[in-house]
Amino acid sequence: MLDTNILSEPLFPTPDHQVLERLREYNEEVATASVVWHELLFGYHRLPPSARREAIGRYLEEVVEPSIPILPYDARAAGWHAAELARLGAVGRTPPLADCQIAAVARINDLAVVTANTTD
Repeated sequence: MLDTNILSEPLFPTPDHQVLERLREYNEEVATASVVWHELLFGYHRLPPSARREAIGRYLEEVVEPSIPILPYDARAAGWHAAELARLGAVGRTPPLADCQIAAVARINDLAVVTANTTD
């Protein structure tokens, strides 16, 4: 399951060629979470009108949305998320809400999260 930073990589002025190669290699085997889709759209909508904003909009509408399954944050994910957040809180860790929601969607779908954000 692809995280926001991986799906955003093709939009960078100098994208990481290894990430792009992996995206091409596993094109038919990837998915993302509705939380990631939200983060991508939020980033797009925050941008002022510009050629870059238009390019991002086209990428989201023409590449991401039609070709990558967007898995929901649903009741099962919320249940896992609540239990995991309680467990982590008990040991003094409180990950960002969105990152924990993304992990929950991955967990209930038995998927690994592909991310460059190893801190959270």
